[in-house]
Amino acid sequence: MLLDITVVVIYAAGMLLLGWYGMRKAHSKEQFLVAGHSLGPTMYMGTMAATVLGGASTVGTVRLGYVHGISGLWLCTAIGAGLIALNLFLAKPLLKLRIFTVTQVLERRYSPLARQASAVIMFAYALMIGVVSTLAMGTMMEVLLGLPFWLSILLCGGVVVLYSSLGGMWSLTLTDIAQFIIKTVGMMFLLLPLCLYRVGGWDELVAKLPASSFSFTAIGYDTIITYFMIYFFSTLIGQDIWQRVFTARSENVARYAGSVAGLYCLLYGLVGALIGMCAKVLLPDLANANTAFASIVQSTMPDGIRGLMIAAALAAMMSTASAGLLAASTTLTEDLLPAVIGPRPRGLWLSRLYTGLTGVAVLGVALLVNDVISALTLACNMLVGGMLVPLIGAIYWKRATTSGAIASMALGFGTVLTFMIRDGFDANSPIYYSLIVGTLSFVVVSLFSRRSAGVPA
Repeated sequence: MLLDITVVVIYAAGMLLLGWYGMRKAHSKEQFLVAGHSLGPTMYMGTMAATVLGGASTVGTVRLGYVHGISGLWLCTAIGAGLIALNLFLAKPLLKLRIFTVTQVLERRYSPLARQASAVIMFAYALMIGVVSTLAMGTMMEVLLGLPFWLSILLCGGVVVLYSSLGGMWSLTLTDIAQFIIKTVGMMFLLLPLCLYRVGGWDELVAKLPASSFSFTAIGYDTIITYFMIYFFSTLIGQDIWQRVFTARSENVARYAGSVAGLYCLLYGLVGALIGMCAKVLLPDLANANTAFASIVQSTMPDGIRGLMIAAALAAMMSTASAGLLAASTTLTEDLLPAVIGPRPRGLWLSRLYTGLTGVAVLGVALLVNDVISALTLACNMLVGGMLVPLIGAIYWKRATTSGAIASMALGFGTVLTFMIRDGFDANSPIYYSLIVGTLSFVVVSLFSRRSAGVPA
C-alpha cells in the first residue's frame, strides 16, 4: 500500500509541475483560455481525447460492462461519434470565428440577451462536468487507498484546481498529454491483459459469461438511442469541447487529429467494457456495480503496479475535471460577469482567481453527489435539452428570433429538470420531452415574434 501511495504522490507532483510550467507559457488571456490557437496534431489529438474520456467513461464504462457486457461500449461510442462529427463538420467554421465560448455564437446570431441566457445553462453544464470526474476520483481513492470520501475529493480535486488555475489551457494541455499516455498504458496494456490472464483467457471469458454479454445490443436499443441523443449532441455543443477546438492551429489539425481522437474513444469504450466483463467473472457478487473498476484494480494488481493503475485512472478523471472547470470559469468570466459588471478589462490574474473560485464550487458540489453516470447524464441533459435547438436554429433557420431562442432555452431546460425529478436521473424521458418542448417553443415563438435586428433575411 505504501508503494501505491508513493506512486500516486509522484503522479500528483508531476501534474503540479506541469501546471507550473503551463503558467510560464500563459502570458495573455488568449494563451490562458485557448493556448494561443497553437496546438499541432499530436497535442491536439491527445488533449481532445483526454478531455472527453474521464470518470464516467472509465469508471462508468467498466460498470456498464459489468452489468450489460460488451454493449457497455455504447457510451464511449456516442462520445467518439460526436467528436468525429464536431471535428469534421464544425471545426472549420468555429476556428474562423476566433471566439472563446459557445454562447458567443448565439450572441452573433441573436442578441446579447440570448448569450447571457445560454451562459447560465452552459455554466451549469460545465460545472457538472467537473463534478463528475471529481466524484469519480473520490470514489476510487476511497476504495483503493481507504481514504475518507471527503478527503479524497479535497486532495484529488485540489490538485486539479491548483494546476488549472496556474496556467489555464496551457496547463491543461500539458497535463492532458501526460494523462493521455498514462491512461492508455494503464487501461489497454496493463489492466485489460492482466484481467484476461486472471480469467484464463478469451475462451474462458466466453465460457463463463452468458451469451447476452457478447451482444452489442444487450443494453437495449432505447438506451443506445438515448446515449446518442445525450452524449453525441453534448459533445457537439459543449463548451469544454469547443474550447479545445479553438486551440488547434489550423483547420486540418482539427479535422484529422480530432477524428483520430474520436476513433480512440471507440477503442477505449471497448476496453472498458471488456474490463467490466472480466470483473463480472472474477468478482461476481459486488454489492455496488459502481465499484467494479476500483475492485478489479484492487484484486488483480500487485503493489506498485496498482499504484500505476490508480495514476492511470486519475489521469482520465483529472483531464475531464480540469476541462469542465476551465469551461465553467471561461463562461463565467467571458459571458456572465460582463452582463453583471459590464465589459471591463480583466487581467490574467482575475482569470486565475475565478478559475480557483469555480474549482471550490466544483469540490463543494462533488461532496453532495454520489453517482458518476447520473451526474454526467444530468449535465448533458441540461445542455442538450436547453441549448441544442437554438444553436441548430442559429445556423440553419433564418427566421429564428431572440425571443424564440430564449423561450426554447428556458422551457427546454425546465422540462429536463422536471422530468429528471419525476422519473429519475437515469430515465430516458427528460431528453426526449425537453427536445420536443424546446423545438415547439422555438418554432412557435419565432414565428410570432419579430426577427432579431441585424439578422439577414
